[in-house]
Amino acid sequence: MDNRTSTGRSPLTWIPTLYFAQGLPYFAVALIAGMMLKSMGVPNDDIAHWTAYIGAAWVFKPLWSPFLELASSKKLIVVSFQLIGGVCLGLVALALHLPAWMVLCIVCLGLVAIASATHDIACDGCYIASLTEKQQAQYAGWTGTFFNAGRFISLGGLVILAGYLEKTQGVVPAWTVIFLILSATMITLGLYHSWALPLAPNPVTDNHTVAGVARTLKDVIIEYFRKPGIWVSILFIILFRAGEAQVQTIGPLFLREARNLGGLGLSTAEVGAVYGTTGTIAFIVGSVAGGYFTSWLSLKRAILFLILAMNLPNLVFYFLSTTLPTDLTTIGIALGLEMFGYGFGFVGLILYMMQVVAPGKYQTAHYAFSTGIMQLGFVLFKWISGDIQMALGYQTFFLWVLLSAVPVTILSQLIPMNSKEKSPEAAPQQQAAAAS
Repeated sequence: MDNRTSTGRSPLTWIPTLYFAQGLPYFAVALIAGMMLKSMGVPNDDIAHWTAYIGAAWVFKPLWSPFLELASSKKLIVVSFQLIGGVCLGLVALALHLPAWMVLCIVCLGLVAIASATHDIACDGCYIASLTEKQQAQYAGWTGTFFNAGRFISLGGLVILAGYLEKTQGVVPAWTVIFLILSATMITLGLYHSWALPLAPNPVTDNHTVAGVARTLKDVIIEYFRKPGIWVSILFIILFRAGEAQVQTIGPLFLREARNLGGLGLSTAEVGAVYGTTGTIAFIVGSVAGGYFTSWLSLKRAILFLILAMNLPNLVFYFLSTTLPTDLTTIGIALGLEMFGYGFGFVGLILYMMQVVAPGKYQTAHYAFSTGIMQLGFVLFKWISGDIQMALGYQTFFLWVLLSAVPVTILSQLIPMNSKEKSPEAAPQQQAAAAS
């Protein structure tokens, strides 16, 4: 088989870097921003609120995704928004030195999120349009691996570096360096992809106008909400991440919190070491294992085990908050279990959206809408997590998130785990898009 694309180059010259560029700004917003704000002395509830607002960009991206088809090519969108994201990350570094640093950082991070969410759409589209179905399946594993390399670099590299620089240079200079590195990396990737990426031109159709795209989008939305049992499916998707969203937000802050305030008192570098190395590897292993487990057992029979695994992190943090261990090895093992469970269980939600909700006339678009609803659930529970933690304290908060898993566990046993609609679209394309 000829593994070259329209550029005459192997897909391996651009797929790893493309999906690394997809993951890096996402984790900069989702993880690094919270760590920076914690170092700057921002309260947990404010961190939860603002990072939730910023994360809303991934909720609403399906609404503008059809309009990206009006551009001449997907490559143009990918490169443009990598460069825009890189510039905005650099502006975060600049904002840290200004009097209104908090407001300016949130604005700049919001622009990073919008650029990243828009880039995601074109990134997956470029992958699908540039590869044959056989190539899509062949390289699907590379997309998830290099997307999560963004997590590894963010937590395992940049946060460790930030911890070192905080001690030697101070908090503001440390995080200035981190965001300048992020900025330079994204700009470099954008310039590289202006050479390496296939053109992936958008097809010209009768609806290739703003009005035509708007009509199609309207039909996509109407058909989505006409699906049998869609409101129960939406409830299931939102509740699936109830506990995980709260733990992913408050967990790292708990690790940084002083021991006399109920936290573990870890340094920035120590959090980066345990989360970015052991945690990332465990997440990848859990994701792969969860996929094989579900394919062996089927989604209907596996879903209960997947939900229980998804909420293993809640139990881990309850253990840490009650025992308050000081040994970094013990903490690392616990966080490894957390990330393994998260990776293992998250497969259940991806497959539910792909196999139960998405099939039908607009499978790809409806999968995108489902991921937006998934992100909505994440943002909602992320937003309230800081207020609940501040009211309850860490130990009772982690008990609360354990209870947050009960509704979706019950619901999973009451709703169907198969679609009532057939999809005319090719399954390999949907799988490739989901892999990112």
